[in-house]
Amino acid sequence: MIFTNIESVPGKAIVEHFGLVSGSTIRAKHIGRDFMASLKNMVGGELKGYTQLLQESRDEAVNRMEAQARQLGANAIINIRFSTSSVAQGAAELYAYGTAVRVE
Repeated sequence: MIFTNIESVPGKAIVEHFGLVSGSTIRAKHIGRDFMASLKNMVGGELKGYTQLLQESRDEAVNRMEAQARQLGANAIINIRFSTSSVAQGAAELYAYGTAVRVE
């Protein structure tokens, strides 16, 4: 599967268009991560617990989007975008979407 955030795959021609595909996940913060993040806020620096949480969320959303594209028969997803939103206090959604295509 080819992933790109541009509107085409350089060197390839789009031969079939399958439309929008997406994947999302909603994750809640872990109380331990919240505690450590609050301590880290006092001294500054990277909040590694949240960084890891966001990376896991992006991976899961992309995996779900890829599964949908494969089910349609696509071999590439172009114009990929990410979006986040707060769903409830302490929980956020990470949404990945793009256009499933077949390229040759």
